[in-house]
Amino acid sequence: MSNQPGSSTAAEPDQPEAAPVEVPDQAEAVPAGAAERPAYAPGALVLALVAAGWLAAMLWSTRAAITSAAAGVTAISLSAYALPGVITAALVAGAAVALATTNRIGRATLRFLAAVGTGLLVGLAAAVAINLTYADNATTNTIAGTTAAAAIIGGAMAGARNARVVGALATATLAAQVFVVLFSRARDPLSDLFGAGDTQQSMLDAAKWVSRTESLLAGLVAGLVAFGYLAWARRRAARRDGVAPDGSGSEPELSQLRWPAYLVAGAGAGLLLLLTEVIIRVGGHGLLDLAAALSEADQVAQTALGTSRIDNAIWLLFVGALTALIAFGRTLGPRPTVDEDEDEPAED
Repeated sequence: MSNQPGSSTAAEPDQPEAAPVEVPDQAEAVPAGAAERPAYAPGALVLALVAAGWLAAMLWSTRAAITSAAAGVTAISLSAYALPGVITAALVAGAAVALATTNRIGRATLRFLAAVGTGLLVGLAAAVAINLTYADNATTNTIAGTTAAAAIIGGAMAGARNARVVGALATATLAAQVFVVLFSRARDPLSDLFGAGDTQQSMLDAAKWVSRTESLLAGLVAGLVAFGYLAWARRRAARRDGVAPDGSGSEPELSQLRWPAYLVAGAGAGLLLLLTEVIIRVGGHGLLDLAAALSEADQVAQTALGTSRIDNAIWLLFVGALTALIAFGRTLGPRPTVDEDEDEPAED
């Protein structure tokens, strides 16, 4: 083409070719090997030891209660009363021990199978210990069977994709159960505070308020512990994946946790209590029926205890979930704002 004056190309200067813009590969933002590493739960070994010790303590206290000389014919009632605590402890122990065993396994199928197998071993060990140390009767067989089933179910939970959520759930449930045991010393003073008197109605009303107070405080404990565990796990994962302490650098997806993780972890203690109730109604209904058949008072007591356990689980679920979400929300910073000057095109 001609560049002479008057031609159409004379007014158009030669435009240099734009250099191609290199788009960084998103995979390069993740450190080498981070994609292959499973999002493991920190402190799983310590959690497994504490959970196993808690299960052993619950089994020992139950045995001491039902074999004491003062128990007599009330051993069935005491067994039915202690069964929920044993099952919850077995759920947590199965999940915690399986989590410690499968913490470094990356393949989902292998991880799930190993978790179920570990839960089975924990359940068999607990059942054998119960049969060897408890009296040989139908009540003992019921406790052993439901404990083994709970440990297997807990082990299966540890095979979930996000191990950190399972670790937070187990830690929060264990903390809530320990709090409930410690809170038992304050029940009598609180009953007097809530107006428990000589009448049966006043005692029932006071017991209801004491139970709600216990569930509310246990939910707060579970939610805060779940949030604290997930926040600690997130910091550990961020340091392992190469994020600077000042927050600079891109945080890989493995170390990120969204709000549903905190919701499930906070509600986990209540969910496990509801799962405990399902296991009791399915595997331990024979023991509950025996306890309710002792007398009319025992029947009323078993019905009231079942209703109270469900109410406490629901309170614990919602309070724990709400507490964890609020704590997580307070860690979120403001959304980045774009200056208006940057949006306006530059004037010639």
